[in-house]
Amino acid sequence: MTFSLPTWRITRWLVEPGPDVPENIRHALIASLFGTLPIFIGGAINTILVSAAVAIRQPKPLFIAWLCLEIILCVSRFIVLVTAQRAAAAGRRTPTDISILLAVCWGFSVGFGTFLGLTCGDWVIATLTCLSAAAMVGGICFRNFGAPRMAATMIVLSLGPLCLGTLFAGEPMLLVVFLQIPFYLYSMSAAAFRLNRMMVTTMKAEQENAHRARHDALTGLSNRTGLTTTMSERLKAGADAPARLALLYLDLDGFKAVNDTYGHAAGDRVLQMVADRLNGLVRAGDVTARLGGDEFVVLIEAIDPDAAMLFGERLIDRITGRYELGQGAEASIGVSIGIACAPDHGTDVATLLAAADAALYVAKSLGKSRCALASSVEATASPLWSALPPDHQALAGPASASRSAA
Repeated sequence: MTFSLPTWRITRWLVEPGPDVPENIRHALIASLFGTLPIFIGGAINTILVSAAVAIRQPKPLFIAWLCLEIILCVSRFIVLVTAQRAAAAGRRTPTDISILLAVCWGFSVGFGTFLGLTCGDWVIATLTCLSAAAMVGGICFRNFGAPRMAATMIVLSLGPLCLGTLFAGEPMLLVVFLQIPFYLYSMSAAAFRLNRMMVTTMKAEQENAHRARHDALTGLSNRTGLTTTMSERLKAGADAPARLALLYLDLDGFKAVNDTYGHAAGDRVLQMVADRLNGLVRAGDVTARLGGDEFVVLIEAIDPDAAMLFGERLIDRITGRYELGQGAEASIGVSIGIACAPDHGTDVATLLAAADAALYVAKSLGKSRCALASSVEATASPLWSALPPDHQALAGPASASRSAA
């Protein structure tokens, strides 16, 4: 579920996590404000019970008003929370600004009740309201770590009036509290900021590790794990209505000569330039991957076999050519491509990769720099199939291939 970022100036300031925080992490931090429902319910029940007990003990207008305010705020926050979760699940905009504003108002309400309790002259009520406010601070800090400014504001609004109330309580001993509370406010607010920084650092590290686990370090393309994961997700998403995908398996022609002649550093540079050319041809949402060595894969959505063959020929035209290696050196590279389409040639990752790999062998056997399409007909029906060695027949299964000139 994705929760909307706030749009009001004051709410944006309250939830600002700091500079250099990626957009997806900002959304995750906002989502944390809508989580931990048990903590929210516990806090709401606590403040309503305390304000109700105080209103029963002293049914004065201000205490009754406080009880009404607590009920209105807690019920409103609960409704907004549930509405936001349903909207996020449905992909609609969430009432994030309203939720933030209500949370800050609730912090003010807790502090308002504490001030009334300290200044009413009833030490039972004073003790009850002060304990309640102090108990809320931990929940505020933990529940709102995604927005440290908001947490600090709520903490100050909840306990700040307690500090002010000691000046009007008529008890000199409470001046000790007047001196203590500012340090407590500072330490708890600092804890909220520290917890937020730790969380952001952890989330960044997890994001970077996840990216490294699914991407090739040299080219930045997806690696085998990333490709397999993406293919599995898209094939699974189309389980009821099979997804139309095309898998193009590329193998560079003449790449070994680059490594042998100019060294592996030059070879790495060629691989990076090939990756750049691939990324320049695919659409948003398509996937480019490097499986290792000089083998690449392009995964395209919503394309039929004929269109996949045309696209394969475009790839050959774009990738085949001369590559500048620096200092006047250059290398000539070609590419052979095997193509398999889902659901025509398979509906799982292993089958599609095997079919495309077999088609790639056919393309190379026809003279390289060619494009071959796997066939769903029986292997023995293709004359070209019988020309393949037995080990490649086993690898390709029942697939055969056709070709077009590059």
